[in-house]
Amino acid sequence: MDQPVTGLLPSVPLREAVFIARGLTKAYRMGDVSVQALRGVDLDLFDGEFAVLLGPSGSGKSTLLNILGGLDTPTTGKVHYRDHDLFQADDEALTRYRREHVGFVFQFYNLIPSLTARENVALVTDIAENPLRPEDALELVGLSARLDHFPAQMSGGEQQRVAIARAVAKRPDVLLCDEPTGALDVHTGKVVLEVLARANVELKTTVGVITHNAAIGQMGDRVITMHDGRIATVTHNATRAKASDISW
Repeated sequence: MDQPVTGLLPSVPLREAVFIARGLTKAYRMGDVSVQALRGVDLDLFDGEFAVLLGPSGSGKSTLLNILGGLDTPTTGKVHYRDHDLFQADDEALTRYRREHVGFVFQFYNLIPSLTARENVALVTDIAENPLRPEDALELVGLSARLDHFPAQMSGGEQQRVAIARAVAKRPDVLLCDEPTGALDVHTGKVVLEVLARANVELKTTVGVITHNAAIGQMGDRVITMHDGRIATVTHNATRAKASDISW
């Protein structure tokens, strides 16, 4: 039975399913060996929810996120984002899908060292249809005072917040985050998680965070646990904890 997690934020009621995945498998060839990363995954993600995908390394979390984000395609199965068939889509269609709908945040920040925070964010706003101004995106993540600083002049947590600002600046419908706190200390990790929660609430963005850190599950509307390429459990939280109230 699902166990509620105490917290300070009400968990949003589940609404329309924006992602529908059925029977997803993914096999990679490594020399003469076939590695099965996903083994028949069924999953729905809902409009406006904050979902946390938990599991150890090798459980299939990143593979699943890459498929949902249009960075990879399944070997077999079906996966739709609204009316987009991500299994049948060609490279051009997947590129358009990523550009128009998805923001990504990774463990490593992938900022361009020779560009300021404002300029790194502007790389996205220059090609988006209805973006936030770079200044507004950086204000959202609490970096208004660091607009003209270069990555080398910022801490790891500040660089990760620039990466989040870059991801949310195009007002994505979906924000997919792969171990966003993995390279950060606890205090800085909580700051980054607070920013993701703020983007979820203020921009009404569907957020998926994959992590091996079980404590972060307290922040989610749902916690989806993966093991050996399969979904093991799905837990609904009656309330969502604030990042500042969790510990690990």
